[in-house]
Amino acid sequence: MTATLQGKRIAFLATDGVEEVEYTRPREAVEAAGGRAELVSLDSGSIQAFNHLDKAGTYDVDVTTAAADPEAYDGLVLPGGVANPDALRADPDAVRFVRAFFEAGKPVGAICHAPWTLIDADVVKGRTLTSWPSLRTDLANAGAHWVDEECHVDNGLVTSRKPDDLPAFCAKLVEELAEGRH
Repeated sequence: MTATLQGKRIAFLATDGVEEVEYTRPREAVEAAGGRAELVSLDSGSIQAFNHLDKAGTYDVDVTTAAADPEAYDGLVLPGGVANPDALRADPDAVRFVRAFFEAGKPVGAICHAPWTLIDADVVKGRTLTSWPSLRTDLANAGAHWVDEECHVDNGLVTSRKPDDLPAFCAKLVEELAEGRH
């Protein structure tokens, strides 16, 4: 049976510098499974996505991190890109928003550089996850165990390394979001 997200509301936390495909492909997977995706960001208006270092599309923000209520969502997705998670981890509202999903035991997906934000939310200690290889030391210093895998799931936290991992990431993400609380 295919996982369904019918009636579930999923937050996508991203800002300028997000890697476009790491935002659009998981969002498409969530919506194809019947979920309602909403873009949460630092400021209202729109965000500028990138394809590596080249500007890509812009995406309308649904709600700001200051106004977003984590309790209103069934799960969270953190796309990567280098600038995106670096900006998010410096924003107290974004860090609070992320931490709330872990405190509530809700599923979270993070790909590529997105675990930087998880480090600042202080939610990786004792967990096993993967990421873009350059985050390995940062994650280890934060108390996580890093693995080089296409996709890794640790108690509702779905992580992947890079855009090439998106098929596995999206499939596991939808599965974990469908299961709900952990």
